[in-house]
Amino acid sequence: MLQQMGGVSGLAYSAVPIVVFVVANSLVGMVPAIWIAISVSLLIAVARIIRKEPLQPAISGVLGVVVCSFIAYRTGDAKGFFLLGIWTSLIYGGVFLISTVVRWPLVGVAWSVLNGSGFSWRHQRRALLGYDLATLSWTVVFIAKFVVQQWLYAADETGWLAFARIAMSYPLTALALLITVWAIRRANKIAELQTATAATDSGPPRGEEHPTSGRPATG
Repeated sequence: MLQQMGGVSGLAYSAVPIVVFVVANSLVGMVPAIWIAISVSLLIAVARIIRKEPLQPAISGVLGVVVCSFIAYRTGDAKGFFLLGIWTSLIYGGVFLISTVVRWPLVGVAWSVLNGSGFSWRHQRRALLGYDLATLSWTVVFIAKFVVQQWLYAADETGWLAFARIAMSYPLTALALLITVWAIRRANKIAELQTATAATDSGPPRGEEHPTSGRPATG
């Protein structure tokens, strides 16, 4: 997920058009603020491409600002700029929660798909529990964002909406990432331990007669 956002730098870049939009809106109005925010997002994308950073996050950043700006324009209110992020957080939170309930936690599924390790961890209770906790941590992140930002949206607090969106992203994402790393390492250790145990159990028993020499095999 962090990779899809362009890494740590991607999180920082994503905050710039938001700040620019809110400041410009307070100074020159919503429509000029929309064009200024889009222009800034394009400049950031070009800079990232020149620096040979991943292309997908750069394009996604521009599209995100364009869609948010379009929603603000259609609603006729600057706070509409944040609607996409608010409802996306609710959807993500619901998907992560459902995946835990049905015993296919998304953190484990995503990691297995990325490294091609398979889904044997679903039959390892401790590994499954770790992935459940990591997935639930992301659920809390997204639901917390939705609750706080929806409340500010209803209160018509556009400036505080921008602050909440930026301020909640960094610490909550960092915490969820720490739990995710812990869960992945835990699952890997459990898998390695079970593999080693299985290899030991499959070896010849001590004192078993060697099939060719007729003498007891030494272990």
